[in-house]
Amino acid sequence: MDSKVGSQREIDQLVINTIRFLSVDQVERAKSGHPGMPLGASHIIYLIYDRFLKFNPKNPNWINRDRFVLSAGHASAMLYATLFMFGYDISIEDLKEFRQLGSKTPGHPESWLTPGVEATTGPLGQGFGNAVGMALAEKFLSSYFNRKGYPVIDHYTYVLCSDGDLMEGISYEAAALAGHWRLSKLIVVWDNNHISIDGDTKLAWSEDVLKRFEALGWDVYHIEDGYNLDLLEETIGKARETDRPSFISVRTHIGYGSPLQDTAKVHGAPLGTENVVETKKHFGWPVEEFYVPKEALEYTRRHVQLGQDREMEWKELFEEYKKEYPELAEELERAFRREWSLRWYEKVPRFEEPMATRKASGKVLNVMADYIPTMLGGSADLSESNNTVLKNYPDLEADSPTGRNIHYGVREHAMGAIMNGMAYHGGILPYGGTFLIFSDYMRPPIRLAAMAGLQVIYVLTHDSIGLGEDGPTHQPVEQLPSLRLIPNLVVIRPADANEVKVAWKVALQRKNGPTAIVLTRQSVPLIDRSRYPSEENLEKGAYVLSDCDGTPDVIIIGTGSEVHVALGAKDILEERGIKTRVVNFPSIELFEMQSDEYKEGVLPREVTRRVVVEAARGSCWHRYVGSEGLIISMESFGKSAPGKVLFEHFGFTPEAVAQKVVEIWFR
Repeated sequence: MDSKVGSQREIDQLVINTIRFLSVDQVERAKSGHPGMPLGASHIIYLIYDRFLKFNPKNPNWINRDRFVLSAGHASAMLYATLFMFGYDISIEDLKEFRQLGSKTPGHPESWLTPGVEATTGPLGQGFGNAVGMALAEKFLSSYFNRKGYPVIDHYTYVLCSDGDLMEGISYEAAALAGHWRLSKLIVVWDNNHISIDGDTKLAWSEDVLKRFEALGWDVYHIEDGYNLDLLEETIGKARETDRPSFISVRTHIGYGSPLQDTAKVHGAPLGTENVVETKKHFGWPVEEFYVPKEALEYTRRHVQLGQDREMEWKELFEEYKKEYPELAEELERAFRREWSLRWYEKVPRFEEPMATRKASGKVLNVMADYIPTMLGGSADLSESNNTVLKNYPDLEADSPTGRNIHYGVREHAMGAIMNGMAYHGGILPYGGTFLIFSDYMRPPIRLAAMAGLQVIYVLTHDSIGLGEDGPTHQPVEQLPSLRLIPNLVVIRPADANEVKVAWKVALQRKNGPTAIVLTRQSVPLIDRSRYPSEENLEKGAYVLSDCDGTPDVIIIGTGSEVHVALGAKDILEERGIKTRVVNFPSIELFEMQSDEYKEGVLPREVTRRVVVEAARGSCWHRYVGSEGLIISMESFGKSAPGKVLFEHFGFTPEAVAQKVVEIWFR
């Protein structure tokens, strides 16, 4: 054997074993974690980082880096060990604090916390979907910004996934779209070890996974000898040269080299002291905890300078690009800084007639699109209903990668994860639409977007029983309060068309988390702003829409289409001499951001007769009405009938609300 080749193989194994046992030691010290995948797949992550990944450890956010997504987030110890070895801002002390309070090394990867972590993964399949979004963002941005001789956006997305990732339905949804869009710079490596928590995967899984991916339009490879580094390196190299996404099955062994190899016992629990010693002996490794050979660290840390050199080369290219294409360069920089233009705000004409708020949203979007060129959006096969179509722009397809309209098909779950991936990637403002009822299908990625602080915008239409004849299967009842339970998600339910415009401005200005804009199917009246306060007050979350002289006898709180019911009830009550204040309450989250003084001004403590009117479950409103208050809400599922009939049937009319107020407090 050539001595140089032999030497390389020796250093390869040295680094791989370092990553393996740094991972094992993290889990042992924490007394919890997942040692099985690190033992079985550390060679895969090592090879990707050492031979293929383009990155700068000193600037993990370099725009043109390759992205690596550990979809199997339970193997986080392996990722942290790798990031440490390759020079990211993670120390041995950080590894020793694995899974401890306040550490950089939590139990599953958190993108906002740990340098080098591209996506918050753990719930299986989410990372797979995120990676599709990253690859889609790369394809759009490279097609939009690159010019001959200036590949300023040019990088790959690599994924390491597990059996469990591929069992989740989201992987199928996202993979179908990746194949359809021909995302050629997406490379997924499957740690095919045949074991899940309950045991052998054959207990619940007998499909031909490779044929599945072939059918979805991927290039497919299988490596039976999963520890053949030469073959693995050659295969990844091939995958980089195709015009389709690539799926590489690597037959591995969970808990490789340990007494618990190929058993479910090694998946999610420490090996235990005796097994750790036996495993280290098997690999000829010192028993010393957190042992890092000098030669291994010197070898991997060469990537620090290499990464800095690569970024410097890119910066020089980008400086030349700026000279040749100054407007495009400025646009690109603004997009990655998320400096979304608000010039559109003055261009949206004032709405002068009643309309469904979903229709108003579509009109606003179509003006916005001209001023935010990297705003991409679509719908889960409901674009005409959600009014998410950008009418002056083409569809995004494999052969038209700069299209602005994304067709996700009936795949809400994948849509949510892909939007997250585009937000993780940067440079894209993603929005996506579906019916409010179907937000349940994408709740996991909504939750993760909120957790990771991603700027993603959800257009959720058909927001109540007001949608009518489609009946209770399509009428959201619990979805509004359910979404409001998610920390860092702002939910906005505008009362009329002009408030929709303000809701979109709020969503654009909100950079540290997702926003859900909740919209009606049915037409709603316009609020006469010559008589009532400006729609700009929506930014405060709640405001006094219509007041009375002196202290109110009763406060009626309404959201969305029910604000108009509240206004009508006020007229009836005041005819009876009952002083009434109407509060328009489009967003609980925005209201809670206001000062105590402002909140007291809207809902003074002294007024305890308070009524909330909202055609959804009322559980989130108790803190605003207090023990003496009244909540007029939907505490059952709806029915199939015209929307107006249903509002009358369930008591969402001015007359019904006024009658309840009188019966309770003013008999």
